[in-house]
Amino acid sequence: MHDTLTAVTRPYGADSPLAHLLDMVQAVGQPTADEQREDAVTTAAHYVYKAYPDTLGRVLEAMDWTGYPALHCHGFSFEPAATAWLDGGLWLHHTLRLSENGAFDVLTLIVPCTCGAGYSDIVLDSEDMLIEILAELRPTHGRSVHDESLGDCRSVRSLAPLGRPLAAL
Repeated sequence: MHDTLTAVTRPYGADSPLAHLLDMVQAVGQPTADEQREDAVTTAAHYVYKAYPDTLGRVLEAMDWTGYPALHCHGFSFEPAATAWLDGGLWLHHTLRLSENGAFDVLTLIVPCTCGAGYSDIVLDSEDMLIEILAELRPTHGRSVHDESLGDCRSVRSLAPLGRPLAAL
């Protein structure tokens, strides 16, 4: 059994390749929150310009995106992301998902519901899908049609007034 007050000794030499690699990692460090925000904006703008050239690429510029750093709390981790306000209550959310198979772009359209109580989120696969969805939203002026059986518009709820639990509303 190890004494908790005894320092752990390094199992490698001070001049070994592993020691040099670990020193390099420490010197490089992790990206700052500002760097993560900038990278998220750049990645979103580039992806939209490349993958949606005839729609979003024509109406959004890099300055229309707001970047957010990675978030790690309560056992959840979220990659850096960027959002763009489209007006009328609609948003775009972009993130770069990392997996063992590589990185891939995820673009989500966030649409307010006609009931006014929440939002629906639609992951976009292509520019053709975006055009299809926009054609469906046009008659409702950019609102998703409320369907009580789906229950998918409650993704974002209003905050409870101070002193009242949300369940009581």
